[in-house]
Amino acid sequence: MEYWVLVEGLYNTTLSVFFFVLMSLMYYIGIKGYRAKNKYGGTSSILCGVCFLIFGYYNSVVGFLAFPYNGFMVWWIGMTLLFNLLFTRIIRTIINKMKREEKNEFNNKEGINKEKTILRRYIRRMTKEDPYREEIPFRMELFRKSFHLSGFLIFLAFFGFMAIPPITLLVNDSVITFINQIGPSYDLLWGDIADFPYGFGDFRAVVEITMFALIAALAFTIVSDIIRIVWGPEYSFFNFLSKSLLRNKEKNAVGPQIYIITGFIFAYMLYMAGLIHIFVFFAGIFIACLSDASAALIGRRFGKHKITLRNKDVKSVEGFIAGVAVAYIIGFIFVGPIYAIMGALVFFLIDYLPSVTADNILNPIFIPIGLQLMIFLFGLPVGW
Repeated sequence: MEYWVLVEGLYNTTLSVFFFVLMSLMYYIGIKGYRAKNKYGGTSSILCGVCFLIFGYYNSVVGFLAFPYNGFMVWWIGMTLLFNLLFTRIIRTIINKMKREEKNEFNNKEGINKEKTILRRYIRRMTKEDPYREEIPFRMELFRKSFHLSGFLIFLAFFGFMAIPPITLLVNDSVITFINQIGPSYDLLWGDIADFPYGFGDFRAVVEITMFALIAALAFTIVSDIIRIVWGPEYSFFNFLSKSLLRNKEKNAVGPQIYIITGFIFAYMLYMAGLIHIFVFFAGIFIACLSDASAALIGRRFGKHKITLRNKDVKSVEGFIAGVAVAYIIGFIFVGPIYAIMGALVFFLIDYLPSVTADNILNPIFIPIGLQLMIFLFGLPVGW
């Protein structure tokens, strides 16, 4: 067997193993959630695990990424893991130092000065208070929902915007230029440049590098979230970045960013497999992002008519109207006025019927599936 073919297979196998390891960890976290009486988090985490099992199988049979991008991904996962472990080591060192200071009863002035560092304030908040809340302030909810704007980044990566070409195309062309400049070094690490899978302006690069970005985002967030669950929220770098916006549903369970990225990858995998239209994919993820955010924010800010669901969640008529209206508008833009009805309907059913599973993972998976099923049954082109 040719050496570089063996290397490609090794990288691809490693990426598949990464998904299978995540599957096992999600099962463990799901059981942990159930034992802590967090049925919502436990079920959602196990559903993520099922998705990771599918991702691992798909990657082992078909492959998400061509070589050397599968190798780039494996290195990214390794660097992400090392970075998070370094962060936990720094936090552990500071915690031990703070404990020694408390034990030795340092003078009050020195203690106040040391508390001014960002990491020390963060650790103090995480260890001296319960970081998980039943309800967070509206300002924090607004910041939390800003993560839902990630759908726009995916759109820019795939389509670009007006004079801006697809970001993935710019990345690919830059990589080709760079590896031609470092020729011998690239040959040593990744094989013959002539075997690079894409050319300048190659649409295949747009498709696969978009998936690369999604998996890279998953790796960055999930390693940190697993550390939060297993070792404690003070050790999570993502928790530090996101200002510790934790809710009770995330105790012994992964956070909503994991659910939504997992849903994105699943839906995009269906597109890569030729099972759904690209506009159906984008309709699904934008509805999942913007409709959910609109319903939550409008409901929190202007909701006067409250509805208590069977699962004890409290929502409002105003939030319901905002979410469904935004879902229909997005569907109208991407797939047309007829199919938009299905997108709005699926969003309504997932968001407002009692469920023990996070809508952040259900929406980006089932909205595209529902839209594509309606397209199949009606037989009308996308845009109707």
